[in-house]
Amino acid sequence: MAHNLPAFAIWITGLPGSGKSTLARALKAQLEERGIDAVVLESDSLRAVADQTRYDEQGRDSFYRLMTYIGTILVEHGVPVIFDATANRRCYRDRARQQIPRFLEVLVDTPLQACMERDPKGIYRKAREGNATSVPGLQDAYEPPQAPDVVVHGDIEAPTDSALRLIRTLVEKGFA
Repeated sequence: MAHNLPAFAIWITGLPGSGKSTLARALKAQLEERGIDAVVLESDSLRAVADQTRYDEQGRDSFYRLMTYIGTILVEHGVPVIFDATANRRCYRDRARQQIPRFLEVLVDTPLQACMERDPKGIYRKAREGNATSVPGLQDAYEPPQAPDVVVHGDIEAPTDSALRLIRTLVEKGFA
C-alpha cells in the first residue's frame, strides 16, 4: 500500500547503549511492511561522514544543527525520518520539533547500569579507562524529554513490541 500522507520525523533518544539503534531498525522494518520507506539518520554514521568528532558543547550543538537540517529537508521532500541519536541536551531535540511539524520524540528509558553492562560501542569502557570524558549520563549531563510522546523501556521491552507501539502512536496522530 502506498503512503500518501505528509512525511514525519521520530527522534529516538536515550542514553548510549539504551537500545535506540535496535529500536530504529525494528521501527524501520515495521514501517516498510506498511509501505512507508523511512530513512534512519544515525548519529555515529553521520558524524563519520561529516568528520564531526568534537563532543564538547559547541561541537555537539553544531552537529545536531546539521542533523536537524538534513532531517528537515528530507521531511519537506516527503521522506519520513527516524533520528537515532542521544542528543543529550533537550534544546537539540526541541530545535527539531520546532522545525518539523509532524514530529514525535521517543525516550528509550533504560537504566544507566543496564546501558553500561551492554556497552555495544565500548564507550563506557573507554570512560572507565580515561579515554572518553564526555559520555552522556556519566560525565556529561543527559536531559531526558520532559514530555516524550512515547516512553520505551529498553531493558525490559522487546524492540518489535516497542516499534508496534510507535506505529500505533503514528496512526493515532494521523502520521501513518
